[in-house]
Formats: sequence, C-alpha cells, structure tokens
Amino acid sequence: MKITVTNITAYILYLILTYIITVQVGWSFYKNGEIYILQLLQGDRKLTLFINKMLLTGYYLLNLGYAALMLSRWKTIHTPTEIFLSVTTMTGKIMLTLAVIHFMNMTAIFLYSKKYNNHIVHHKN
Repeated sequence: MKITVTNITAYILYLILTYIITVQVGWSFYKNGEIYILQLLQGDRKLTLFINKMLLTGYYLLNLGYAALMLSRWKTIHTPTEIFLSVTTMTGKIMLTLAVIHFMNMTAIFLYSKKYNNHIVHHKN
C-alpha cells in the first residue's frame, strides 16, 4: 500500500472520530452502567466498581487496538470521495463492532448477576 496525502488525511479524520466516539461512549457507559451493575449485584458496591472499571479499561484497549488494526488495512486513497467513503465505512465498522461487544458484556454481566444472586440467596438460608 502506498501512503498518500489523501490517506494521511483519512487517517487523521478517522482517528479524531474514533477518539471522540470512544471517549464519549465509554464515559457514558461507565457513568450510566454503574447503576445498572449495582442493581444487578444487589448493592455490592465494591464488586460493581471493579467490574465497571474493568469494562471501561477493556473498552478503551479494544477500541485502540481495533482502530490501529483498521489503519493497517486501508487501501490507497486518491480522491476526496474515497476519503469520505473510507472514513465512514471504517467508523461504521468500529461502531457496529463495539455495539455488539457492549451487548455481549451486558449479557455476561446479567448472567453473572443471576449466578451471584443465587449464591447469596443460598448462603442467607
């Protein structure tokens, strides 16, 4: 792959968009997810904070890695239209991937909370 000025422009636009999306969405999940996780874990604040911080850290690392991987897969870009198409396609792919991963995380937390809550109920009896 030949790196051109248009490729560099596309990379910069993509990285700016990815950074904004990552920080805004990650922080929103972190703030709003705490209440959800706390409820699922029946008020276990310590475990909730641990899980929430781990989810945020994993989210940021995954997003950075995915963004870097996508940069290595870009083809040579020649026109402004190709810049637009490449940036929107790559941004859409990362958003779709992260949405799927978010729902997988929420499913895992939900299933863990059922097991956790059953464990607590059995120990109270």
